[in-house]
Amino acid sequence: MSNLKDIKNRIQSVKSTQKITRAMKMVAAAKVKKAENTVKMSRPFTKELVSMFKKLLSSVGTYSSQSLKIKSAIDNYPELLQVREIKSVGLLVITSNKGLAGAYNANVVRKTIQAIENYEKQGIKTILFVVGQKGISTLKRKCKGMNCNIVKTYLNVANDPTGEGAKIIIEDIAEYYVSHEIDKIEIITTRFKNMMSYSVESWEILPLKGLNDDYERMHDNVIEPIMEFVPDMHHILQKVVPMYMTNILFQSLLEAQASELASRMTAMSAACTNAEKMLNELSVEYNKTRQFAITQEIIEVVSGANAQMN
Repeated sequence: MSNLKDIKNRIQSVKSTQKITRAMKMVAAAKVKKAENTVKMSRPFTKELVSMFKKLLSSVGTYSSQSLKIKSAIDNYPELLQVREIKSVGLLVITSNKGLAGAYNANVVRKTIQAIENYEKQGIKTILFVVGQKGISTLKRKCKGMNCNIVKTYLNVANDPTGEGAKIIIEDIAEYYVSHEIDKIEIITTRFKNMMSYSVESWEILPLKGLNDDYERMHDNVIEPIMEFVPDMHHILQKVVPMYMTNILFQSLLEAQASELASRMTAMSAACTNAEKMLNELSVEYNKTRQFAITQEIIEVVSGANAQMN
């Protein structure tokens, strides 16, 4: 049997861990409701923006950069809309900075590795833009020996998704696309469903042609209005393209944050339950060991008394 002191130390250790997991569960529960509300409020805007963007593209004939002032890659919308032969693909991978979120980060990394392997079979190079410390550390190790390379990393936006943070990432991606270093860009993120589930998905955003998911679905048999452009369609597209790309990325960051918090809350809840079960088992073991020790002492006392009497 185990030593009483060892069992007592294990009980104290489990209790300390349970306090930590309970605190993390409460923090995640407090944050996840706000994150869920933010995601649900942003989805209608994203859906309408994608719908409007697709209508806009269908109304425009040819893309031209003439008469446009192009200060950065994100302003060069004709190049961003250009579809070319795919020789290299950029994957924007969204993970978290912290662990203890169940299989959340592992699922995202697994999806990323599968995508890299699929492109590698086609002879296509993969360039990674990684959000979150967990994804950075894991993919740096996984990419050794594979045809992929991490070129940009982002930490702050994993904890606090903002429009400005999304814009910085999009500008980096646009530079790589316009310079022909990548020919296609996908976002690997999670879509929040409810407190208990999420799905790992891949959203293609470059070349710009809309998302192949719920956001792009439009009602049939609807008469579309004629669109007029003021001052002209090229200046409108130059403004709308960065807005579209930034919003899609911002939406993916919000979805990922809500999924992460929900996964952490579920994982910490399960950890608290397991800790309670372990404490009960250790308490039973401690009482049995203590009872056995007392019985042994009694037997020794009785045996000693009988020996003296004889």
